[in-house]
Amino acid sequence: MLFWILVAALTAALAVILLYPLLRGAKAADNIRAGEAAVYRDQLRELDRDLDGGLITPEEADYARAEIGRRLIAVSAEEPAETPKPARHHRFTEAFVLLVLPVLGLCLYLTTGRPDLPSQPLEARLENPGNDVAVLITKAERHLAEKPDDGKGWDVLAPIYFRTMRVNDAQVAYRNAIRLLGPSPVRLDGLAETLMAVSDGVVTEEARQVLEQSLTLQPDNPRARFYIALSMEQAGRPDEARQAFEALAKQSPSDAPWLPLVNQHIAMNGGAPAGANPAAPGAPGNPTQEDVAAAENMSAGDRQQMIRGMVESLDAKLSEDPNNFEGWVRLVRSYAVLNDKDRAAGALKRGLAAFPPLGEEGRQLLALARELGIATEGATQ
Repeated sequence: MLFWILVAALTAALAVILLYPLLRGAKAADNIRAGEAAVYRDQLRELDRDLDGGLITPEEADYARAEIGRRLIAVSAEEPAETPKPARHHRFTEAFVLLVLPVLGLCLYLTTGRPDLPSQPLEARLENPGNDVAVLITKAERHLAEKPDDGKGWDVLAPIYFRTMRVNDAQVAYRNAIRLLGPSPVRLDGLAETLMAVSDGVVTEEARQVLEQSLTLQPDNPRARFYIALSMEQAGRPDEARQAFEALAKQSPSDAPWLPLVNQHIAMNGGAPAGANPAAPGAPGNPTQEDVAAAENMSAGDRQQMIRGMVESLDAKLSEDPNNFEGWVRLVRSYAVLNDKDRAAGALKRGLAAFPPLGEEGRQLLALARELGIATEGATQ
Protein backbone atom coordinates (compact mmCIF):
# COMPACT_ATOMS: atom_id res chain seq x y z
CA MET A 1 0.00 0.00 0.00
CA LEU A 2 2.83 2.39 0.84
CA PHE A 3 4.30 1.82 -2.63
CA TRP A 4 1.13 2.96 -4.39
CA ILE A 5 0.86 6.01 -2.10
CA LEU A 6 4.40 6.99 -3.14
CA VAL A 7 3.56 6.44 -6.82
CA ALA A 8 0.46 8.64 -6.54
CA ALA A 9 2.43 11.38 -4.76
CA LEU A 10 5.18 11.34 -7.39
CA THR A 11 2.60 11.41 -10.20
CA ALA A 12 0.84 14.41 -8.64
CA ALA A 13 4.15 16.23 -8.15
CA LEU A 14 5.13 15.58 -11.78
CA ALA A 15 1.73 16.81 -13.02
CA VAL A 16 2.11 20.06 -11.05
CA ILE A 17 5.60 20.61 -12.46
CA LEU A 18 4.37 20.06 -16.03
CA LEU A 19 1.22 22.19 -15.62
CA TYR A 20 2.90 25.12 -13.86
CA PRO A 21 4.13 26.85 -17.05
CA LEU A 22 0.63 26.56 -18.58
CA LEU A 23 -1.14 27.96 -15.50
CA ARG A 24 1.15 30.93 -15.14
CA GLY A 25 1.44 31.74 -18.86
CA ALA A 26 -1.35 34.36 -19.04
CA LYS A 27 -0.33 36.01 -15.76
CA ALA A 28 3.29 36.21 -16.91
CA ALA A 29 2.20 37.88 -20.15
CA ASP A 30 0.15 40.45 -18.20
CA ASN A 31 3.12 41.19 -15.95
CA ILE A 32 5.36 41.74 -18.96
CA ARG A 33 2.90 44.20 -20.57
CA ALA A 34 2.45 46.10 -17.29
CA GLY A 35 6.21 46.34 -16.90
CA GLU A 36 6.65 47.69 -20.42
CA ALA A 37 3.94 50.34 -19.87
CA ALA A 38 5.64 51.47 -16.64
CA VAL A 39 8.96 51.83 -18.46
CA TYR A 40 7.39 54.04 -21.16
CA ARG A 41 5.66 56.24 -18.55
CA ASP A 42 9.00 56.61 -16.80
CA GLN A 43 10.57 57.67 -20.10
CA LEU A 44 7.93 60.38 -20.56
CA ARG A 45 8.72 61.80 -17.12
CA GLU A 46 12.43 61.65 -17.84
CA LEU A 47 11.83 63.44 -21.13
CA ASP A 48 10.09 66.31 -19.30
CA ARG A 49 13.03 66.61 -16.92
CA ASP A 50 15.52 66.72 -19.80
CA LEU A 51 13.48 69.42 -21.52
CA ASP A 52 13.26 71.52 -18.33
CA GLY A 53 17.01 71.17 -17.83
CA GLY A 54 17.74 72.32 -21.38
CA LEU A 55 19.36 69.00 -22.37
CA ILE A 56 17.18 68.64 -25.47
CA THR A 57 15.31 71.07 -27.75
CA PRO A 58 11.50 71.33 -27.81
CA GLU A 59 11.49 69.80 -31.33
CA GLU A 60 13.48 66.79 -30.14
CA ALA A 61 11.23 66.47 -27.11
CA ASP A 62 8.11 66.48 -29.29
CA TYR A 63 9.53 63.81 -31.57
CA ALA A 64 10.61 61.61 -28.68
CA ARG A 65 7.29 62.10 -26.84
CA ALA A 66 5.36 61.06 -29.94
CA GLU A 67 7.44 57.87 -30.37
CA ILE A 68 7.16 56.92 -26.68
CA GLY A 69 3.44 57.66 -26.75
CA ARG A 70 2.99 55.40 -29.77
CA ARG A 71 4.73 52.50 -27.99
CA LEU A 72 2.74 53.11 -24.80
CA ILE A 73 -0.54 53.05 -26.74
CA ALA A 74 0.49 49.83 -28.49
CA VAL A 75 1.31 48.10 -25.19
CA SER A 76 -1.83 49.38 -23.47
CA ALA A 77 -3.99 48.15 -26.36
CA GLU A 78 -2.72 44.61 -25.74
CA GLU A 79 -3.95 44.56 -22.15
CA PRO A 80 -7.09 42.42 -21.95
CA ALA A 81 -10.28 44.04 -20.77
CA GLU A 82 -11.17 40.96 -18.76
CA THR A 83 -9.44 37.84 -17.57
CA PRO A 84 -9.02 35.59 -20.61
CA LYS A 85 -10.38 32.10 -20.62
CA PRO A 86 -7.87 29.31 -20.84
CA ALA A 87 -6.92 28.47 -24.39
CA ARG A 88 -8.53 25.35 -25.81
CA HIS A 89 -5.22 23.67 -26.55
CA HIS A 90 -4.12 24.35 -22.97
CA ARG A 91 -7.15 22.47 -21.68
CA PHE A 92 -6.29 19.48 -23.88
CA THR A 93 -2.70 19.62 -22.66
CA GLU A 94 -3.76 19.74 -19.03
CA ALA A 95 -6.09 16.78 -19.52
CA PHE A 96 -3.27 14.85 -21.22
CA VAL A 97 -0.85 15.56 -18.37
CA LEU A 98 -3.38 14.76 -15.63
CA LEU A 99 -4.98 11.67 -17.14
CA VAL A 100 -3.25 10.15 -20.14
CA LEU A 101 0.37 10.24 -18.95
CA PRO A 102 -0.30 8.52 -15.61
CA VAL A 103 -2.44 5.88 -17.34
CA LEU A 104 0.25 5.23 -19.96
CA GLY A 105 2.91 5.03 -17.28
CA LEU A 106 0.83 2.59 -15.24
CA CYS A 107 0.17 0.36 -18.27
CA LEU A 108 3.87 0.34 -19.16
CA TYR A 109 4.81 -0.54 -15.60
CA LEU A 110 2.29 -3.37 -15.41
CA THR A 111 3.55 -4.91 -18.67
CA THR A 112 7.35 -4.51 -18.40
CA GLY A 113 8.41 -2.86 -15.16
CA ARG A 114 7.00 -4.89 -12.33
CA PRO A 115 9.67 -6.37 -10.04
CA ASP A 116 7.77 -9.67 -9.91
CA LEU A 117 8.13 -10.20 -13.66
CA PRO A 118 10.74 -12.84 -14.57
CA SER A 119 13.93 -11.58 -16.18
CA GLN A 120 14.62 -12.29 -19.85
CA PRO A 121 17.73 -14.48 -20.00
CA LEU A 122 20.11 -14.64 -22.92
CA GLU A 123 18.35 -17.71 -24.30
CA ALA A 124 15.10 -15.78 -24.68
CA ARG A 125 16.87 -12.86 -26.35
CA LEU A 126 18.62 -15.23 -28.73
CA GLU A 127 15.23 -16.44 -29.94
CA ASN A 128 14.37 -12.89 -31.09
CA PRO A 129 17.65 -10.99 -31.60
CA GLY A 130 16.12 -8.31 -33.83
CA ASN A 131 18.85 -5.97 -35.14
CA ASP A 132 21.18 -6.43 -32.16
CA VAL A 133 24.50 -7.38 -33.82
CA ALA A 134 26.03 -8.60 -30.56
CA VAL A 135 23.11 -10.97 -29.98
CA LEU A 136 23.24 -12.14 -33.61
CA ILE A 137 26.94 -12.94 -33.23
CA THR A 138 26.28 -14.78 -29.96
CA LYS A 139 23.51 -16.78 -31.60
CA ALA A 140 25.80 -17.73 -34.50
CA GLU A 141 28.59 -18.67 -32.07
CA ARG A 142 26.22 -20.89 -30.08
CA HIS A 143 25.13 -22.59 -33.29
CA LEU A 144 28.72 -23.17 -34.44
CA ALA A 145 29.72 -24.46 -31.01
CA GLU A 146 27.09 -27.19 -31.46
CA LYS A 147 27.77 -27.71 -35.17
CA PRO A 148 31.41 -26.73 -35.85
CA ASP A 149 31.29 -28.38 -39.28
CA ASP A 150 28.72 -25.90 -40.60
CA GLY A 151 30.87 -24.20 -43.20
CA LYS A 152 28.15 -21.78 -44.26
CA GLY A 153 27.87 -20.55 -40.69
CA TRP A 154 31.60 -19.76 -40.57
CA ASP A 155 31.35 -18.15 -44.01
CA VAL A 156 28.63 -15.77 -42.79
CA LEU A 157 30.27 -15.04 -39.44
CA ALA A 158 33.78 -14.27 -40.77
CA PRO A 159 33.02 -10.90 -42.45
CA ILE A 160 30.84 -9.88 -39.49
CA TYR A 161 33.79 -10.48 -37.18
CA PHE A 162 36.02 -8.43 -39.47
CA ARG A 163 33.58 -5.50 -39.66
CA THR A 164 33.31 -5.44 -35.87
CA MET A 165 37.12 -5.35 -35.58
CA ARG A 166 37.43 -8.86 -34.13
CA VAL A 167 40.20 -9.72 -36.59
CA ASN A 168 41.58 -12.73 -34.73
CA ASP A 169 38.13 -14.30 -34.59
CA ALA A 170 37.63 -13.39 -38.26
CA GLN A 171 40.87 -15.16 -39.14
CA VAL A 172 39.72 -18.36 -37.41
CA ALA A 173 36.31 -18.14 -39.10
CA TYR A 174 37.82 -17.67 -42.57
CA ARG A 175 40.17 -20.64 -42.03
CA ASN A 176 37.27 -22.85 -40.96
CA ALA A 177 35.15 -21.73 -43.93
CA ILE A 178 38.02 -22.52 -46.33
CA ARG A 179 38.62 -25.87 -44.68
CA LEU A 180 34.97 -26.89 -44.83
CA LEU A 181 33.75 -25.26 -48.04
CA GLY A 182 36.97 -25.01 -50.01
CA PRO A 183 38.94 -21.94 -51.10
CA SER A 184 37.29 -19.14 -53.05
CA PRO A 185 38.61 -15.69 -54.01
CA VAL A 186 36.31 -13.99 -51.50
CA ARG A 187 37.32 -16.25 -48.61
CA LEU A 188 41.03 -16.14 -49.46
CA ASP A 189 41.02 -12.34 -49.83
CA GLY A 190 39.17 -12.05 -46.53
CA LEU A 191 41.73 -14.27 -44.79
CA ALA A 192 44.59 -12.21 -46.26
CA GLU A 193 43.01 -8.99 -45.01
CA THR A 194 42.71 -10.40 -41.49
CA LEU A 195 46.39 -11.38 -41.58
CA MET A 196 47.30 -7.86 -42.69
CA ALA A 197 45.07 -6.31 -40.03
CA VAL A 198 46.86 -8.31 -37.32
CA SER A 199 50.22 -7.09 -38.67
CA ASP A 200 49.14 -3.40 -38.81
CA GLY A 201 48.65 -3.30 -42.56
CA VAL A 202 51.84 -5.14 -43.55
CA VAL A 203 51.40 -7.79 -46.24
CA THR A 204 53.15 -10.70 -44.55
CA GLU A 205 54.59 -13.68 -46.39
CA GLU A 206 51.63 -15.83 -45.33
CA ALA A 207 49.19 -13.19 -46.57
CA ARG A 208 51.06 -13.01 -49.88
CA GLN A 209 50.81 -16.79 -50.32
CA VAL A 210 47.07 -16.66 -49.64
CA LEU A 211 46.67 -13.86 -52.21
CA GLU A 212 48.63 -15.78 -54.83
CA GLN A 213 46.32 -18.76 -54.24
CA SER A 214 43.38 -16.39 -54.80
CA LEU A 215 44.91 -15.30 -58.13
CA THR A 216 45.16 -18.89 -59.31
CA LEU A 217 41.38 -19.10 -58.89
CA GLN A 218 40.65 -15.64 -60.34
CA PRO A 219 43.60 -14.19 -62.29
CA ASP A 220 41.92 -10.80 -62.78
CA ASN A 221 41.09 -10.37 -59.07
CA PRO A 222 41.86 -6.63 -58.49
CA ARG A 223 41.91 -6.88 -54.70
CA ALA A 224 44.53 -9.65 -54.64
CA ARG A 225 46.62 -7.96 -57.34
CA PHE A 226 46.58 -4.69 -55.41
CA TYR A 227 47.77 -6.28 -52.17
CA ILE A 228 50.52 -8.26 -53.95
CA ALA A 229 51.76 -5.03 -55.55
CA LEU A 230 51.60 -3.40 -52.12
CA SER A 231 53.76 -6.20 -50.68
CA MET A 232 56.44 -5.38 -53.29
CA GLU A 233 56.27 -1.71 -52.31
CA GLN A 234 56.59 -2.54 -48.62
CA ALA A 235 59.53 -4.85 -49.36
CA GLY A 236 61.47 -1.95 -50.92
CA ARG A 237 61.10 -3.07 -54.54
CA PRO A 238 59.63 0.07 -56.16
CA ASP A 239 60.24 -0.94 -59.77
CA GLU A 240 58.37 -4.24 -59.39
CA ALA A 241 55.64 -2.55 -57.37
CA ARG A 242 55.20 0.15 -60.02
CA GLN A 243 54.94 -2.42 -62.79
CA ALA A 244 52.38 -4.41 -60.81
CA PHE A 245 50.30 -1.32 -60.07
CA GLU A 246 50.53 -0.18 -63.70
CA ALA A 247 49.34 -3.62 -64.88
CA LEU A 248 46.39 -3.39 -62.47
CA ALA A 249 45.57 0.12 -63.74
CA LYS A 250 45.56 -1.08 -67.36
CA GLN A 251 43.27 -3.97 -66.45
CA SER A 252 40.85 -1.76 -64.50
CA PRO A 253 37.88 0.07 -66.06
CA SER A 254 38.27 3.84 -66.29
CA ASP A 255 35.58 4.36 -63.65
CA ALA A 256 36.86 1.70 -61.23
CA PRO A 257 36.60 3.00 -57.65
CA TRP A 258 40.05 1.67 -56.76
CA LEU A 259 41.82 3.35 -59.70
CA PRO A 260 42.63 6.65 -57.86
CA LEU A 261 44.33 4.67 -55.09
CA VAL A 262 46.27 2.61 -57.64
CA ASN A 263 47.40 5.82 -59.36
CA GLN A 264 48.67 7.19 -56.06
CA HIS A 265 50.85 4.12 -55.56
CA ILE A 266 52.10 4.35 -59.14
CA ALA A 267 53.20 7.92 -58.42
CA MET A 268 54.73 6.90 -55.07
CA ASN A 269 56.88 4.38 -56.91
CA GLY A 270 58.04 6.82 -59.60
CA GLY A 271 55.53 6.15 -62.36
CA ALA A 272 52.98 8.24 -64.23
CA PRO A 273 49.40 7.53 -63.10
CA ALA A 274 47.07 6.08 -65.70
CA GLY A 275 45.02 8.81 -67.33
CA ALA A 276 46.95 11.62 -65.63
CA ASN A 277 47.29 14.79 -67.65
CA PRO A 278 50.42 16.72 -66.63
CA ALA A 279 49.21 19.73 -68.57
CA ALA A 280 46.11 20.02 -66.41
CA PRO A 281 47.34 21.51 -63.11
CA GLY A 282 43.78 22.14 -62.01
CA ALA A 283 42.92 18.46 -61.84
CA PRO A 284 42.87 17.76 -58.11
CA GLY A 285 45.10 14.93 -56.97
CA ASN A 286 47.00 14.36 -60.23
CA PRO A 287 50.79 14.71 -59.83
CA THR A 288 52.56 16.83 -62.40
CA GLN A 289 55.33 15.51 -64.63
CA GLU A 290 57.82 17.36 -62.43
CA ASP A 291 56.43 15.55 -59.36
CA VAL A 292 56.85 12.18 -61.04
CA ALA A 293 60.41 12.99 -62.14
CA ALA A 294 61.32 14.21 -58.68
CA ALA A 295 59.90 11.08 -57.04
CA GLU A 296 62.24 8.83 -59.04
CA ASN A 297 65.32 10.14 -57.21
CA MET A 298 63.81 10.34 -53.71
CA SER A 299 64.25 8.05 -50.75
CA ALA A 300 61.18 6.24 -49.43
CA GLY A 301 60.80 8.77 -46.61
CA ASP A 302 61.11 11.78 -48.92
CA ARG A 303 58.69 10.22 -51.38
CA GLN A 304 56.17 9.69 -48.55
CA GLN A 305 56.58 13.32 -47.54
CA MET A 306 55.96 14.42 -51.13
CA ILE A 307 52.78 12.33 -51.23
CA ARG A 308 51.57 13.97 -48.01
CA GLY A 309 52.18 17.36 -49.60
CA MET A 310 50.14 16.37 -52.64
CA VAL A 311 47.30 15.18 -50.43
CA GLU A 312 47.33 18.41 -48.43
CA SER A 313 47.30 20.37 -51.68
CA LEU A 314 44.26 18.39 -52.83
CA ASP A 315 42.62 19.07 -49.47
CA ALA A 316 43.18 22.82 -49.89
CA LYS A 317 41.77 22.79 -53.44
CA LEU A 318 38.64 21.00 -52.30
CA SER A 319 38.17 23.51 -49.47
CA GLU A 320 38.07 26.24 -52.12
CA ASP A 321 35.98 24.26 -54.61
CA PRO A 322 34.04 21.46 -52.85
CA ASN A 323 31.93 20.56 -55.90
CA ASN A 324 34.37 17.91 -57.10
CA PHE A 325 33.16 14.41 -56.31
CA GLU A 326 36.20 12.59 -57.70
CA GLY A 327 38.40 14.88 -55.62
CA TRP A 328 36.62 13.87 -52.41
CA VAL A 329 36.94 10.19 -53.33
CA ARG A 330 40.68 10.64 -53.84
CA LEU A 331 41.10 12.62 -50.64
CA VAL A 332 39.30 10.09 -48.44
CA ARG A 333 41.27 7.23 -50.01
CA SER A 334 44.54 9.14 -49.69
CA TYR A 335 44.14 9.76 -45.97
CA ALA A 336 43.15 6.11 -45.50
CA VAL A 337 46.29 4.97 -47.35
CA LEU A 338 48.38 7.28 -45.15
CA ASN A 339 46.70 5.61 -42.14
CA ASP A 340 45.29 8.96 -40.98
CA LYS A 341 41.77 7.81 -40.12
CA ASP A 342 40.86 11.05 -38.29
CA ARG A 343 41.54 13.18 -41.36
CA ALA A 344 39.85 10.59 -43.56
CA ALA A 345 36.72 10.86 -41.39
CA GLY A 346 36.94 14.66 -41.53
CA ALA A 347 37.27 14.59 -45.32
CA LEU A 348 34.29 12.23 -45.51
CA LYS A 349 32.16 14.62 -43.44
CA ARG A 350 33.12 17.60 -45.63
CA GLY A 351 32.51 15.59 -48.79
CA LEU A 352 29.04 14.63 -47.56
CA ALA A 353 28.32 18.31 -46.89
CA ALA A 354 28.90 18.95 -50.60
CA PHE A 355 27.25 15.71 -51.77
CA PRO A 356 24.45 14.78 -49.30
CA PRO A 357 24.13 11.13 -48.21
CA LEU A 358 20.72 10.75 -49.86
CA GLY A 359 22.20 11.42 -53.31
CA GLU A 360 24.04 8.92 -55.49
CA GLU A 361 27.45 10.52 -54.86
CA GLY A 362 26.84 10.65 -51.11
CA ARG A 363 25.96 6.95 -51.04
CA GLN A 364 29.16 6.18 -52.94
CA LEU A 365 31.20 8.14 -50.40
CA LEU A 366 29.59 6.24 -47.51
CA ALA A 367 30.21 2.91 -49.27
CA LEU A 368 33.85 3.91 -49.79
CA ALA A 369 34.19 4.78 -46.10
CA ARG A 370 32.80 1.41 -45.06
CA GLU A 371 35.16 -0.33 -47.47
CA LEU A 372 38.16 1.51 -45.99
CA GLY A 373 37.08 0.98 -42.38
CA ILE A 374 36.40 4.68 -41.74
CA ALA A 375 33.84 5.51 -39.05
CA THR A 376 30.69 7.07 -40.51
CA GLU A 377 29.05 7.97 -37.19
CA GLY A 378 28.41 11.71 -37.13
CA ALA A 379 29.61 12.18 -40.69
CA THR A 380 26.05 12.71 -41.96
CA GLN A 381 25.15 15.36 -39.36
